[in-house]
Amino acid sequence: MDLGRVPNDRKLYLCKWYFLAGFICLPFVWAINAVWFFNEAFRKPEYEEQKQIKRYVILSSIGAIIWLIVAVTWITIFQLKRAEWGETADYLSFIIPLGSA
Repeated sequence: MDLGRVPNDRKLYLCKWYFLAGFICLPFVWAINAVWFFNEAFRKPEYEEQKQIKRYVILSSIGAIIWLIVAVTWITIFQLKRAEWGETADYLSFIIPLGSA
């Protein structure tokens, strides 16, 4: 979608909708929102809805970064400790590797 052809009130509606959708455990929507609306929020000449769009872009960026940190932390811990956790880790695993670490 070309945001240049979308009215400003519709841009605000879309930005807000993507921000709220991110709360349904969809952090990639926050990342998309931050990237997609970055130019509208920070590089375009000022207009009435821009202040709210800027707020949603900043909050979406923060949410996506927090989710990224949490995901990388969890993946790292799980990969390093999986063998030590034994049966519990097996229940958490989708694919159980053969052999031992």
